[in-house]
Amino acid sequence: GTYAAGPELPLPVHHVNAAVIDGTIVVGGALQGGNFAAIGDTWSWHPATETAWSIRAPMPAGTQRGAGVAGAIDGTLIVAGGLRGGAVGDVSAYDLALDTWTALPSLPVPRDHACGGVIDGKLYVAGGRMTSIPSTSTATFELADGTWQTKAPMLTGRGGTACGVIADRLIVVGGEGNPQASSGVFPQVEAYT
Repeated sequence: GTYAAGPELPLPVHHVNAAVIDGTIVVGGALQGGNFAAIGDTWSWHPATETAWSIRAPMPAGTQRGAGVAGAIDGTLIVAGGLRGGAVGDVSAYDLALDTWTALPSLPVPRDHACGGVIDGKLYVAGGRMTSIPSTSTATFELADGTWQTKAPMLTGRGGTACGVIADRLIVVGGEGNPQASSGVFPQVEAYT
């Protein structure tokens, strides 16, 4: 029930793309500063055996981004969409064992500030923004055959949400882009089954 400080990241960043692969936290791209500059730095840290972050191969030039959806499938970090001067549909795979990045088929719709998670070996991507317009779209990515499938849309289109996976359900919590609220944010919680 307490926090303890871990090693600081090599750079101060926000809107980090991160997932856990076999006990190792992997960061693949992020945003920096108040101008939201996209960087492709890649770092890893295995808390059980390491005391500092390791610098890894960066995302290829022109694919760097933050505010994407990240998930781990079969030892691979998948980063879908994100922000690089605007919403992008790029999808990239980082192989932790080989320390290499590979381009994958793009998202059906470019977006940033979406959320998602991995269920049964598929990356689910929900909501997000296309420019300033919140999206309701949901799609899944199958690493084995490299295909995207469009799924049922969210009930409430929004970006900047939080997601979690519980018992094969993707839970989407809160978000931004609500024109009906003076705060601009949403209280909705929705589950995709």
